[in-house]
Amino acid sequence: MESCWPELMLKLAGAAVGVSRGRDLPIAAAEPGNEVCWSEEKTSSFFLHIFKVQITEKKLQVGGKQPSGLFLANIFLVLTEQVPFSDKNLTMSNIVCDNRHILLGLSDGSLHLVSWKGEFCGTFGLDSHPCEGNEVTESSHSLDNGPSSGGALRVLTSSNNSSRSSAVIQLELSLPLRLLVVLYSSGQIALCSMSKKGLKQTESIKAERWLDSGDAVCASVASDQQILAVGSRRGVVELYDLAESASLLRTVSLYDWGYSMEDTGSVSCIAWTPDNSAFAVGWKLRGLTVWSVSGCRLMCTIRQIGLSSVSSPMVKPTQDFKYEPVMGGTSLMQWDEYGYRLYAIEEGSSERILAFSFGKCCLNKGVSGTTYVRQVIYGEDRLLVVQSEDTDELKILHLNLPVSYISQNWPVLHVAASKDGMYLAVAGLHGLILYDIRSKKWRVFGDISQEQKIQCKGLLWLGKIVVVCNYIDSSNMYELLFYPRYHLDQSSLLCRKLLLGKPMVMDVFQDYILVTYRPFDVHIFHVKISGELSPSSTPFLQLSTVRELSIMTAKSHPAAMRFIPDQFSRDCFLKKIHSSSPDSLARQPARCLILRTNGELSLLDLDDGRERELTDSVELFWVTCGQSEEKANLIEEVSWLDYGHRGMQVWYPSPGVDSFKQEDFLQLDPELEFDREVYPLGLLPNAGVVVGVSQRMSFSACTEFPCFEPSPQAQTILHCLLRHLLQRDKIDEALRLARLSAEKPHFSHCLEWLLFTVFDAEISSANENDKNLSKSALPKKINCIKPNSMTSSFIHD
Repeated sequence: MESCWPELMLKLAGAAVGVSRGRDLPIAAAEPGNEVCWSEEKTSSFFLHIFKVQITEKKLQVGGKQPSGLFLANIFLVLTEQVPFSDKNLTMSNIVCDNRHILLGLSDGSLHLVSWKGEFCGTFGLDSHPCEGNEVTESSHSLDNGPSSGGALRVLTSSNNSSRSSAVIQLELSLPLRLLVVLYSSGQIALCSMSKKGLKQTESIKAERWLDSGDAVCASVASDQQILAVGSRRGVVELYDLAESASLLRTVSLYDWGYSMEDTGSVSCIAWTPDNSAFAVGWKLRGLTVWSVSGCRLMCTIRQIGLSSVSSPMVKPTQDFKYEPVMGGTSLMQWDEYGYRLYAIEEGSSERILAFSFGKCCLNKGVSGTTYVRQVIYGEDRLLVVQSEDTDELKILHLNLPVSYISQNWPVLHVAASKDGMYLAVAGLHGLILYDIRSKKWRVFGDISQEQKIQCKGLLWLGKIVVVCNYIDSSNMYELLFYPRYHLDQSSLLCRKLLLGKPMVMDVFQDYILVTYRPFDVHIFHVKISGELSPSSTPFLQLSTVRELSIMTAKSHPAAMRFIPDQFSRDCFLKKIHSSSPDSLARQPARCLILRTNGELSLLDLDDGRERELTDSVELFWVTCGQSEEKANLIEEVSWLDYGHRGMQVWYPSPGVDSFKQEDFLQLDPELEFDREVYPLGLLPNAGVVVGVSQRMSFSACTEFPCFEPSPQAQTILHCLLRHLLQRDKIDEALRLARLSAEKPHFSHCLEWLLFTVFDAEISSANENDKNLSKSALPKKINCIKPNSMTSSFIHD
């Protein structure tokens, strides 16, 4: 797979460094990260090689044949120096570096600092500094996926330098967190703080905490999520929360899928995606797997078996089986720059690289907008659109992008669906294109020069208008561009709004746009359109600032923000629709939800700037209140839902004065815990279901390797909504919801599920409180369900 190398070489920038000794395979690390490549060179002693990497202007031809002699980078040897410790019979593990210095890990447990000019600054070691008063606790060694009961790391209380007798086997550097992770062959991990000047000041590099798992063999840091992933000899990966004193979050493994350490071997490598939303795990003996940050298994190269299988799924040599990727184990993995491809090298087979292609979900994070009716997965050059047919059967539509656009603007970077789901906006490196699902036609810029002037950093839909967050390269500024969906051209541009800086997150609700800048400044704009949005008229768009907030907080940055509209009854909503006042529905939202990069979900009051923490460990959330104007909206009684390692949490409006008091309206429903192989994408309000996607392997006689096929899945939440309404004596609302959903294919199953949970709760309550079951609320629930003709026979039974 020689074609993979040019993409790997694109990741090199600035300068590279290599250290070689004898017939060893030296490692080269690119500034400022630690991407790796190999070069076999015979030398008589230990040497430091520094190379300069110059990126050319040549590009890969997407969808066409590559020209011969294509070089995307030129590499020049700049400096060769013999290391000062060559006579000590030491070996080097790996390299980390910032923009000024390089840090080497050595086999005697010490660290050596080198400048990019080839100056050797000296060797130093780490001393343990136990924090007095900390309770010494052992981390959990559970093989189960999910939260650990162990809690904190084990803090070494010995004042001796326990790392001196063991070698440094891995270094991890996170400049945003000012964190250096040092892994020793003894299994100990030192979490070291640094000064803001980076590696230069070695005296400021101090081991603040020690993790003594005893069997750690590799580690990887997710700087955005502030999570440390540690792989062990037991084949288990433990996730630690660096923002909370490195407490143990949860463990992930293949244990629940029937695979033990004897099948996979120890963890050999861990690689986070560029956006830190998922991580890949490779094993020494067999296979690799990709998990989301919440522990959902997104992809696995090992053949699937049932959870109830008693026998070992290990393939026997005499069995006739289709070939598995990395069947002999994984020695190295690396994501590409955009997170679309995972490159892996199999143990004992370094002559070729395996490339796994991935798609991304429109997760409503960052600067791009929300998705409603359509759930979209996008790859580097295509879209997978999950849509519901008349029979409520979920299907995936494969949508190839026009070659004329994607060949010049590869890869796809942003996708947003209109609120009605009939239009898709797609943006690559430059420009954007629109797709009409009804007519199955693409709309592109007629003028290529206009397209190339747009570097899209985010997309929003404002009714029939697509809003583009554009980066102006010449001035290093950002702006909002408003185009009508019927014409992409400079002559049809409705408005151009220059922004104060690079936006972190954006959102839109009705006529309001939310823009947030660093460190945490919130601006809300109101959009007013004069004239008709049609090619035959000349509409005029006016943008005005209606609110500005500066939030003083030391918390992590927002990953997503969504407006929370004021909630009112359906009757009130219908009255406002028919109201003669054009501004009756345009009341400015006074609250918004904030999901921070560390998974904390909070509620921000836009009137006074107060922020209330709601929950943590959240990966995704969906605002449902006020977002759908359909008559068959089955989830209007829900404020929002969130998804994390706990499963799905449902947030209901509270009837009290404080309508968002957590203990009154949060419900953690164990029945909404998704299969750990189904990743939720979004909601279908008119069906009352959560849409997710799972991935399975399929085998074909014409290919050496199996194919990975995404499959849409749906999980109803009607039974949970009905139970919630009945628990709060909202009988009329429950009846209306039941009638609206009576024609759905899963309705009978929902009622059976509801009755089971109601009976179970009532019996448990009667046993605990010694109450008569006939005095409970059960008769009300039975009477609520009884009028439905579809279930009358079931009730009488």
